[in-house]
Amino acid sequence: MSPLKLPREQREQMISLIQEYFEVERGEQIGDLAADGMLEFFLKQIGPYVYNQALSDSRQLVNERMASLEEDIYALELRPGRVR
Repeated sequence: MSPLKLPREQREQMISLIQEYFEVERGEQIGDLAADGMLEFFLKQIGPYVYNQALSDSRQLVNERMASLEEDIYALELRPGRVR
């Protein structure tokens, strides 16, 4: 897995959310550089877990869809008729 790259707009939004969290929950103000460092740390440390969970969820969804598709294909099979 390559490192998670966020679009600039999303990165800026997340940095603002981190700063807001520190202000509200801890009564501390942190700058853009500190918030960006925290974001980078969490992306590197937690990112793989989130990525793997997303893959697991996708795998489950694909398996469910394949099972449904298989049922649909079996329903299309022709049944031999009786000859009189």
